[in-house]
Amino acid sequence: MRHTIVMTGASRGIGRAAAERILRRSPDTHLLVVARGASGARTAAELAAGGHAVSHVPADLGSLDSVRAAATAIRDRLDHGGLPPLRGFVGNAGVQYTDALTEGPDGFESTFTVNVLANHLFVRLLQDRFAPPARIVITTSDTHFGDLRHNLGMVPGPAWKAPDVLARVGAFPGPHTAAAGRTAYSTSKLAVIHLVHEYARRLPAGIGAVAHNPGFVPSTGLAREAGRVSRFAMRYVLPVVTLTPLATGRGAAGRHLADVVLGATPAPTGSYVDRDRVARSSEESYDPRREG
Repeated sequence: MRHTIVMTGASRGIGRAAAERILRRSPDTHLLVVARGASGARTAAELAAGGHAVSHVPADLGSLDSVRAAATAIRDRLDHGGLPPLRGFVGNAGVQYTDALTEGPDGFESTFTVNVLANHLFVRLLQDRFAPPARIVITTSDTHFGDLRHNLGMVPGPAWKAPDVLARVGAFPGPHTAAAGRTAYSTSKLAVIHLVHEYARRLPAGIGAVAHNPGFVPSTGLAREAGRVSRFAMRYVLPVVTLTPLATGRGAAGRHLADVVLGATPAPTGSYVDRDRVARSSEESYDPRREG
């Protein structure tokens, strides 16, 4: 049966590999790509090659007004028959900055905006348009554990604060430093898991929500805001780590994400999927007081 899956972060890296697999494995899918104008149009055209049903809606995920406009456009297309029933949302886009002072047009810190608030706004505005069975998948990161085993010493662990504090610039010590920017990233990924737990409690039956951790995946574009040395290492040096169990290649990570989206990886609502299987997230992530 024809259905729609809305996806952010499909233009490159893990998301692109996942989008290609979704279309191959589920030919009845109409994939709606959410991305900035020219990038979204180009990605949709490339993914549509071979007769796949792909379209795009433009949005700047760093602007909540832009996200709201995109979600409204999707709602209108669903309501007027321009799209088949909505069965999925994939919030795969993510960003990491070199400080914790990058502010978007809404006055919110940009890491938290893109990684958390944009996803939540999409889900909130589309939740009454999902046609069960439907699945929401939001990409998180094992950096939320905050230990050497999971972050390889490259990213500080999360430093939780009230969401209204995390949403503003300067939430962490030394906000102008790369360490603060990375702390903002790991904290935002912890927030994603809290968000998914709350969706599992609040969304109607038949609409599941899952947090997916792709593992450490070099060469994805996540470090595009980093300095020259870090970008060089992510692109040319760290990919060698994919030959070890410490990292995952882009193709494998995309395959894992697609399988979660399509339900090929069994995962009850509220789950944390570590690459290709359900696992426990950090002990800190199971705190319902943060999720109300």
